[in-house]
Amino acid sequence: MTTTTPSRSAPPPGRTDVTRLLHAEWTKFRTVRGLVIALCAAAVGFVLLSFLTALGSHLSISGVPATGPGGEPVSDTYMFVRQTLDGDGTLTARVTSLTGAHTTVQNSGSASGGFSQGQISSQQLSPGLAPWAKAGIILEPGTRQGTTYAAVMVTGSHGVQMQYNYTNDSPGLAGPVGPSSPRWLRLSRAGDVITGYDSASGAHWTEIGTARLAGLSRTVQIGLFVTSPVYFTAGAEVGTPSVATASFDQVSTRGDFPGHSWTPDAINGVYPYQPAASTWQQSSADAFSISGSGDIAPLVDDILSPFWQGACIVNGTIVGLLIVIVLATLFATSEYRRKLIRTTFAACPRRPRVLAAKAAVAGSLAFAAGAIATAIAEVVTRHVLAANGNYLFPQSGADLARVIIGTGLFLGLTAALCVALGMMLRRGAVAVAAGIILLVVPGILGSESGNWLMRATPTAAFAIEGTVPYSSLVTASYTPPNGYFPISAWAGLGVLAAYAAVALGTAMWLIRRRDA
Repeated sequence: MTTTTPSRSAPPPGRTDVTRLLHAEWTKFRTVRGLVIALCAAAVGFVLLSFLTALGSHLSISGVPATGPGGEPVSDTYMFVRQTLDGDGTLTARVTSLTGAHTTVQNSGSASGGFSQGQISSQQLSPGLAPWAKAGIILEPGTRQGTTYAAVMVTGSHGVQMQYNYTNDSPGLAGPVGPSSPRWLRLSRAGDVITGYDSASGAHWTEIGTARLAGLSRTVQIGLFVTSPVYFTAGAEVGTPSVATASFDQVSTRGDFPGHSWTPDAINGVYPYQPAASTWQQSSADAFSISGSGDIAPLVDDILSPFWQGACIVNGTIVGLLIVIVLATLFATSEYRRKLIRTTFAACPRRPRVLAAKAAVAGSLAFAAGAIATAIAEVVTRHVLAANGNYLFPQSGADLARVIIGTGLFLGLTAALCVALGMMLRRGAVAVAAGIILLVVPGILGSESGNWLMRATPTAAFAIEGTVPYSSLVTASYTPPNGYFPISAWAGLGVLAAYAAVALGTAMWLIRRRDA
């Protein structure tokens, strides 16, 4: 009897082929010095241009923006005519007009110049009411910047609104306010619950909404306010300072108001421009005219400064992108140029697997280089920007991880797409040109307006690097140069992934049909 030792089961042939192919393509890549140098240059160029962009930015603001109850940077600038309320009570007022004016002097900040708060000269004003100019009744525990609050107001173009804590909003009566269409407003306190009402007649009232201001002290400040944010003319990329004036009458109070007198207070937070003088006039016991400028709202990047801090990373990405386009296409086309592709296909008759292995190797290396370069650039640029006086919006750990991993995926998918282009077109110069047309040109053509090119072409992937806050309660220039993309972050990356998948599928179909 013969005893045999059982042999180890051999790995599946398919898995062996794939492993062998990946190793072969990796060996091809690392043994070509030019490709290795290009990959290193992509990472170094990414970090270097990000650093230089940050180094050239010298912006400064007077003060640090306030932080709202939710931890977001906010603007808290307005004219406040107030009384002290001790306990529960109600303030009612009629608004009979809201008018505005703005200057033609644009924000003086620039990426290379400075940014500073300035005053509006009354001699520079032209008629024009900002859509989010606000006038109404506000209640808050005190006048500290970023404090919790609730307010009911008329606006320039958004009708009556009840807003609280900077980000919460409920609509009331629609339409503009004027002598023929006045609006009655009422704000009522019961403990820590604030309720807003409006009326078109003063007889029939409608509840707009309620706000619970947790921990509200017994003694609070309540009164009339007016503010007006920057004004954007049609097609303008930069806003100009504005001022609003409101007329109030039939002002009445109910509750314990110990002072029984009105105190004016110009609340000045960090905002690009403030008026020459916030003014108020009391024409009778229950009638006021108040002018104010600024905003009570979240801060967005375009309002705070004309320089988007994320532009440093985007600029670095463009350099890395261009190098990866060249590197990946040449990785695919070099075998055609040297007539070695027939040898490769003879060694592996399953041609689509060769393409998949090339794309996987190029994509993985580009991902690693991009993610490492982004992580370094984030640390370096934020430090340099802060040292140069730029305000940096808070960045959560999740956002930071998204930018680092997402940018790596951006470059990795780009490499896979360009490998497919190289295998389809077989000529390096033609494939590089095609890659640039697909991945760079649409971003240049569609960047100013963020039109369909930034949604339907691979450049949509730049959205993965957007981190600045957006608010529907703030009018601003929400365009790609200011850090706002017309598509969500992961959806933009998905567009690029779809292009890469289609290109790889097409390339696989073509290489099956060709001789080589």
